[in-house]
Amino acid sequence: MQMHIWQNNRMALPKMNLWDIFALLLTVTLFATIAYSTKQITAPYHPSQLLTIQLSEKYLPLYALRTVFRMLIALSISLLLTFTIGTLAAKNKHAERIILPLIDVLQSVPVLGFLSITITGFMLLFPGSLLGPECAAIFAILVSQVWNMILGFYQSLKTIPEDLKEAASIFKLSSWQKFWRIDVPFAMPSLIWNMMMSMSASWFFVVASEAISVNNQKILLPGIGSYIATALADKNRIAVGLSIFIMFIVILLYDQCIFRPLIFWSEKFKHEEDETERTQQKMPWLIALLNKTRLLKILGDYFDTFTYQFVNCKWLLKKKASQEITKAKIIFSQMLIYFWYVSIGMIVALCVYFLSQFIFQTVTLKEASHVLLLGVYTSIRVIILIFLCSLVWIPAGVWIGLRPHVAEKVQPIIQFLAAFPANLLFPIVIYFVITYHLNVNIWATPLMILGTQWYILFNVIAGTTTIPKDLKYATVNFHLSGWLKWRRFILPSIFPYFITGAITAAGGAWNASIVAEVLTWGKTTLMAQGLGAFITQVTTSGNLPRVALGISIMCLYVLFFNYIIWQPLYNMAAKRT
Repeated sequence: MQMHIWQNNRMALPKMNLWDIFALLLTVTLFATIAYSTKQITAPYHPSQLLTIQLSEKYLPLYALRTVFRMLIALSISLLLTFTIGTLAAKNKHAERIILPLIDVLQSVPVLGFLSITITGFMLLFPGSLLGPECAAIFAILVSQVWNMILGFYQSLKTIPEDLKEAASIFKLSSWQKFWRIDVPFAMPSLIWNMMMSMSASWFFVVASEAISVNNQKILLPGIGSYIATALADKNRIAVGLSIFIMFIVILLYDQCIFRPLIFWSEKFKHEEDETERTQQKMPWLIALLNKTRLLKILGDYFDTFTYQFVNCKWLLKKKASQEITKAKIIFSQMLIYFWYVSIGMIVALCVYFLSQFIFQTVTLKEASHVLLLGVYTSIRVIILIFLCSLVWIPAGVWIGLRPHVAEKVQPIIQFLAAFPANLLFPIVIYFVITYHLNVNIWATPLMILGTQWYILFNVIAGTTTIPKDLKYATVNFHLSGWLKWRRFILPSIFPYFITGAITAAGGAWNASIVAEVLTWGKTTLMAQGLGAFITQVTTSGNLPRVALGISIMCLYVLFFNYIIWQPLYNMAAKRT
């Protein structure tokens, strides 16, 4: 049948129209851009070579291209890791007990901490090539994107409705088919919102990833991040303004070309989605353009055939013959589980031993206790900020999520605000702190949550948009309003999504402390008391034992809060779904 369709399409190949030509030009431009960017990141480079950043506006478009190319590579890798790690955590309770705390720790480890470890390794892996520093920058962007996506995908898989699970069982779908026909489609609306948030969050750390200061060495990779770092160091207000403008244009472009079409496409995957409502939604211009083409429609049919074969791949659908579960098999499975936990425990013990030996060769217990106290200061800031942001963004997210036409208009604005680097506000904060003799420990604190508060808003919007219509109609029929409506309907519906956003926002706030607790404008530097400022100082000076001490203490605080706050709330959210 498929061969017959293919032969008919080949014989009746339509002529190209103007829309085909325009779409073809866009495609050629895209591939040319990828080829150019790939050539640039593999250029020759020696560690002693000084890379300079030009503040002339004519270089900004190329810098923006290099930055977006790194971010899209990192986003693609993040998506693959999300499908694998998120699924493993949701399907295997033994892996879940290790993966979730590990993600909480890793999303809180400062980007500078990753850079100080990975930059040397990548440069040794790719000697004489710019690919080493480029891979380190992409890896740093990756770790600012991937954790939010994994947690969001994991939360979606844990809350799949029972009727969808029963349908998969009735149709006897294999694990592979169930993943692509049930799991991924159900998680797609939330995943796309989290992809947008991750893309915006990576802008927040793009300065640290492109302007690398490790071991008293400065490596400036061409990009908007290094452009901003150079402009801040030179106190060039015009360059800072230009970088903000270009960043807004770039965000608007990838919103229109990538995320807006993805959101429109994901609407069909919503549980209990009304098809009549979907047809009333405004079609993105890119999808409208592709629908007007002739040749690309044929290519789309071939792509549909490929995806059908991919999802229904025969060698992945073969099921093993059922075998009787014997007592020996049960014992063997229990032994594997026991071996798993013993191995994890031994690895953790060895890591703690060697890390303590490395740290306390040069660090005294008195200094370690002082760093522990600095962690208390930073943790207090994180708790207060998450509480205040929740009070603001839960009502705002629900209001936006219940109004799709509003969400469509504010989406690019939120992406831009989420992407706005806190570094650009440093001059304003420094000016007010110095002029009015303010306390830097207080006034620098909001910068920690500037980029990560949007995790809460994005996840609340995603949770609100997935509320089934029958529940909305029920609230109208029962005349629920006021606090009763929030307590019985809205808060239980968005609670799992809010917890995911709050966990990621808290981890991002810990990560952002390395930027927010050290304010620099030209030769003026203000430092707040906290663990982030300590890590920034010792990383810049190349003091690896103290870098390890600061990151280790930050991980301990994150695990502590995960154990007493986030894990109980996650369990509560899973029980209520």
